[in-house]
Amino acid sequence: MSKYWIAAGIAILFAIAAVATWFLMRRRQGWSHSISVHLVFIAMMFGTILTVRQVAYMLLRDYQITDITTDMVRTASAFVMALLAMQQLFQLINRLTRSQIDRGNDATSARMVARILKLAIFAIIMLLFGEHFGIGLSGLLAFGGIGGIAIGVAGKDVLSNLFSGVMLYFDRPFSIGDWISSPDRDIEGTVVEIGWRLTKIRTFENRPLYVPNAAFSTISVVNPGRMTNRRITTTIGLRYEDADKLATVVEHIREMLKGNRNVDQKQTLLVNFDSFGESSLNILVYCFTKTTIWAEWLAAQQEIYLSIIEIVHSQGADFAFTSETLYMQQTSQDTPPQTDGEGTNR
Repeated sequence: MSKYWIAAGIAILFAIAAVATWFLMRRRQGWSHSISVHLVFIAMMFGTILTVRQVAYMLLRDYQITDITTDMVRTASAFVMALLAMQQLFQLINRLTRSQIDRGNDATSARMVARILKLAIFAIIMLLFGEHFGIGLSGLLAFGGIGGIAIGVAGKDVLSNLFSGVMLYFDRPFSIGDWISSPDRDIEGTVVEIGWRLTKIRTFENRPLYVPNAAFSTISVVNPGRMTNRRITTTIGLRYEDADKLATVVEHIREMLKGNRNVDQKQTLLVNFDSFGESSLNILVYCFTKTTIWAEWLAAQQEIYLSIIEIVHSQGADFAFTSETLYMQQTSQDTPPQTDGEGTNR
């Protein structure tokens, strides 16, 4: 009987150590992100499970229990340990992934590495515990060969999306958080997630759009989110009667843009009399802002446009509007002679 008390004491010690480790992981963020702490917790839980399994073996042997076999106990304990190890390691990977994203690291890389690690852990656990479930290494290899052919034939589209997802990771045409669009398809929005099979995009109507990864191997993708500058381009039309003020207006607008804090002076800056319009003298304004944020770009553009209006009016000029000039010509005609009441000419 004493052996049962000893085994129970050992199991209780392992359980107390596991609970204490779990409590500390919950209370301290540094411990929850520590690989060694998670390994200690897994080891304590494994010790508890193995001790309980040994007690079950002793009970089956001492009391001649036939309804439950040792193989059943061994399989159940291996299954619990495999699930526990997988759950804890997956949880650790998720916490490390969130930590890397919070530090400002690339979310796409962090999540892709997390998926690869989870897949590797699953394969390792299957190799370690497969024997307990009646799955040997030779069986896994045979299943991999036959299953690979079957999956390749039946799941061609799935595999295409899978490999395309891997290529998206290596080629990096876009990352999570980028605004993308495609001139070939009706695709435009912000990338929310790049999965194994699908890429989730949130459109500007806040609707989720799911695009198979294989689609990106056959279409062109524009990534405005990686632009270095936003462009301001417009055409200003002055009245033809302001032709004598045109050169002065052009020079003042150019000087205003050169002194504007929002305009990137390293990029192309053009202010030139561009063309003769039907009802206006057209001035081309072309420059780039330092910011790429849409709201800030709109504010900078508004400031520049208001300054242009002020410059035009300060020079005594004004903006042209669509108009037509109609020239009317009078033609001389002979007036009929006037007669008096008697019918004689005057």
